[in-house]
Amino acid sequence: AAVSDQNITARIGKPLVLNCKGAAKKPPQQLEWKLNTGRTEAWKVLTPQGGPWDSVARVLPNGSLLLPAIGIQDEGTFRCRATSRNGKETKSNYRVRVYQIPGKPEIVGPASELMAGVPNKVGTCVSEGGYPAGTLSWHLDGKTLIPDGKGVSVKEETRRHPETGLFTLHSELMVTPARGGAPQPTFSCSFSPSFPRRRALHTAPIQLSVWEPVPLDEVQLVVEPAGGAVPPGGTVTLTCETPVQPPPQIHWIKDGVPLPHPSSPVLLLPEVGPKDQGVYSCVATHRSHGPQESRAVSVSVIETGELGPAAGSVEGPGLGTLALALGILGGLGTAALLVGVIVWHRRRRRGAERKAPENQEEEEEERAELNQPEEPEAAESSAGGP
Repeated sequence: AAVSDQNITARIGKPLVLNCKGAAKKPPQQLEWKLNTGRTEAWKVLTPQGGPWDSVARVLPNGSLLLPAIGIQDEGTFRCRATSRNGKETKSNYRVRVYQIPGKPEIVGPASELMAGVPNKVGTCVSEGGYPAGTLSWHLDGKTLIPDGKGVSVKEETRRHPETGLFTLHSELMVTPARGGAPQPTFSCSFSPSFPRRRALHTAPIQLSVWEPVPLDEVQLVVEPAGGAVPPGGTVTLTCETPVQPPPQIHWIKDGVPLPHPSSPVLLLPEVGPKDQGVYSCVATHRSHGPQESRAVSVSVIETGELGPAAGSVEGPGLGTLALALGILGGLGTAALLVGVIVWHRRRRRGAERKAPENQEEEEEERAELNQPEEPEAAESSAGGP
């Protein structure tokens, strides 16, 4: 007896015809088909006379077996034994497998950028509606990525539809770009069927930017006007400054309670009143550094005529400058007074020295007059008598 073995692959939903070799082209024929598939518990025998299996598989007039719409349950083994009119027996064995080409794979939820030195999720490659399951592969700049559990890791998931039996594949890629590496790597994903000689299906490539993380210095909170003290109805502007790129999420805190404002590096307080007074700070949150809070600043309202303490940190430097200026002026005034006293004292001494000789001459004249004799006066008195 002649025996013929053959492997057959058929696309799901398409008709399949299996030839019974050695059978007569026209009835009467001596042949028998036996099959063992997912639809049978054991070998099923089919004859040219037909039967209830005609909707699934039936013998054609020429002895061939027709499967009108082959499905996953039709995978299995088919055998035909035919005897020719001269008594020669021929056996035909078929191993049938089915396949379904899935839709074009795609990358779902791709990253917008990657950060060097830390694990990043590139995206999830999805392939739907294939049979058998097949495999998904990732590529970097056209080269296949091999998961190593360190810089490259892949998390895979396979699901099978309960009714159709078709597969859906998920493959999530995580990479850790090296510092100083390619600034704009290109990633893609491909689906490879389980059957040989079937072409792989590729996703559209995605190109991502890689940025180097900058250490997050202390978050700076700048307040305008400086010191945060304004008269009633004034405006205070708080600005949260961070050197990191891209900018982190900025949230604001007042008196220890988060404010219900959207993320913004600037907090504007127009027409400041008593309800706006308090202690403010900002929190910068970055995915690579975590949250970091700034120093706190006070916002206060100054009533008209209010001095120093209400002005906060603005008046401190001003009072210090004023005190220094007054001290300098006071020192200069004292020095000028001392110089004036010294000059006046010297002038007085010089004046006294000039008057001393004149006074001496006058005293000598007075003493001379007092020492003159009295005779002349007496003579004149006697001469004037009778």
